[in-house]
Amino acid sequence: MSETHAEAGLAYVRETMLPPLEPPLTETGAIKWIRENLLSSWLNVILTAASIFVIWFLLSHIIPWLWHTVWNAGSLNECREVRDALWGPDVPSACFAVIHERWNQFLFGFYPAELYWRPVLALVLFFVALAPVLFSEKVPGQLLVVTVVYPFVGPWLIWGGSFWFPGLIALGFVAAWLAWRLTSSRWGAIVGTLAAIAAAVVWWGVLTPLLDDGINRLVGGLKMEATEARLAEAVETLPQRISALEETRDALDIRIREAEERKAELIAQIVEARANGRVDALDTLRTELLAQMRLLTDLRLERQELSQRIGRLSAELSETSGLLSSIRSLPERLAALPELKRKERELRDALPPEAAALGRLVPIPPDLPAEAAEALKAWRAAADAVTTAEQSIQHTYAAVALTGLKPVTSREIGGFMLALIIGIAGIVLSLPLGILLALGRQSELLIINKSSVAFIETIRGVPLIVWLFTASLLLNYFLPPGTNFDLMLRVIIMVTLFAAAYIAEVVRGGLAALPRGQYEAAAALGLDYWKSMRLVILPQALKISIPGIVNTFIGLFKDTTLVVFIGLLDPIGLTNTVRADSAWNGIYWELFVFIGALFFIFCFGMGRYSIYLEKKLHTGH
Repeated sequence: MSETHAEAGLAYVRETMLPPLEPPLTETGAIKWIRENLLSSWLNVILTAASIFVIWFLLSHIIPWLWHTVWNAGSLNECREVRDALWGPDVPSACFAVIHERWNQFLFGFYPAELYWRPVLALVLFFVALAPVLFSEKVPGQLLVVTVVYPFVGPWLIWGGSFWFPGLIALGFVAAWLAWRLTSSRWGAIVGTLAAIAAAVVWWGVLTPLLDDGINRLVGGLKMEATEARLAEAVETLPQRISALEETRDALDIRIREAEERKAELIAQIVEARANGRVDALDTLRTELLAQMRLLTDLRLERQELSQRIGRLSAELSETSGLLSSIRSLPERLAALPELKRKERELRDALPPEAAALGRLVPIPPDLPAEAAEALKAWRAAADAVTTAEQSIQHTYAAVALTGLKPVTSREIGGFMLALIIGIAGIVLSLPLGILLALGRQSELLIINKSSVAFIETIRGVPLIVWLFTASLLLNYFLPPGTNFDLMLRVIIMVTLFAAAYIAEVVRGGLAALPRGQYEAAAALGLDYWKSMRLVILPQALKISIPGIVNTFIGLFKDTTLVVFIGLLDPIGLTNTVRADSAWNGIYWELFVFIGALFFIFCFGMGRYSIYLEKKLHTGH
């Protein structure tokens, strides 16, 4: 065979693969997805067409409404005037000027404007305190100090008061820890826990008021003369400051009237230009009208701030005058108190046995003898007089001794800040309580098991609004006369208990989902009950329960809007206040769109963190 034939018979192996052919266009990309998911059957075609129509119908109304938004106006009628001038009377237009004007009120309620920095700082510190708990692998562990301190600093920033009061509250936990250490080692964990609870209750309910009053009397006595001199000077200077601000406000009123006249001229010119078909002048006039409305809004907001400052100074003058009168009358009240107590003791000792058994709370029965009833009424009046005198003296010393932040009452807190306070407090407090209830429901101890079951079923069987009305109205009938149990605190307690019952069932589901072998493995390691729960069982059960727990938290946060029914001004309650103003009577959608957007931001954030936490703790591999 020739050499040429030998070379021609050699085998050939390709060194590179042929590129694959492109799939048909109908089998890739958006076309394939649409064909498989939207147009796969006649039913899907009909549903897709109906969905497209609904989406188009909604967007065709919502987008023009949002696109033609008026941001600067002083009333709903003025919004409509600006809309008519800019786009015409038949154009749908949103009036978010109400949000621009009432922005601070929606966020802070009636919280003093000069103290807005306090709740803002409290919110920032809350996120700082939460960071080492939620993102432990990314945040330095030293920030846990902020986490420990924040429960005492945060409320102090919001409500104010003397700086030593948060310290007294913190000492209650120290007392509980000492009681637990002293008793648990000798009599067991259950007795130690009960002793810790008793120590905390005694400290907060008995010792803290006594210590706070004692410190107030000590510091107040040292500051009494200097405070009286300062208040006397303030009573003389405050009227002058109020008068100067009123003059500034009057000058501002003149500028506002001039701006309103110029606005009316511009609107008239726009109407005339539109009627005459002068399209070239319309754009210039509209731009000038928008600038004029911004100027007018700024002037009105400045006047509103001036009016608020005048109101605050007037209230400060009234408070200063009242405190000055209280300081000057303090020696007389201190001298009269022993006589009031002596009279109260004499009337109490003279009570007939059947009247003395009724005390101060039980209503006087109709069958009680007239003489005994009169004696009981006289003693109750004397006891009320003693209580009133003691409270007035305590309030005077507390006001003089104030060393810290200006106190703010709960009725001044409203808006979204109120929803955040109730929601955050309920979330933080309900989780550990719910875990304990879940463990109690699975406990083999009869009393603990039945108590947990009764609590959970009772709370879950009654709507939240009923518990809120209970906190608002019924609790007052069971409290001693003169007891000041803050309404917001009562609401937080009820919301916490309500959420804890639902979290307990979620956690119980996580505990039931664990294989029995996990419990047996913990027992085989020689762990006692609490160590096995803390180290083996609960970490796995809580990981399983994350979606349900976060879902409960989101529901709790949205349910804070129910407090509007008991008189607290949450964002929904403030909408009634805004619409009660004649300037904004008739506005509706803009308020609820804004409130819904705020709630959505927080709820969506909680949902995204839930997904992040599930991925972080995923161990399915």
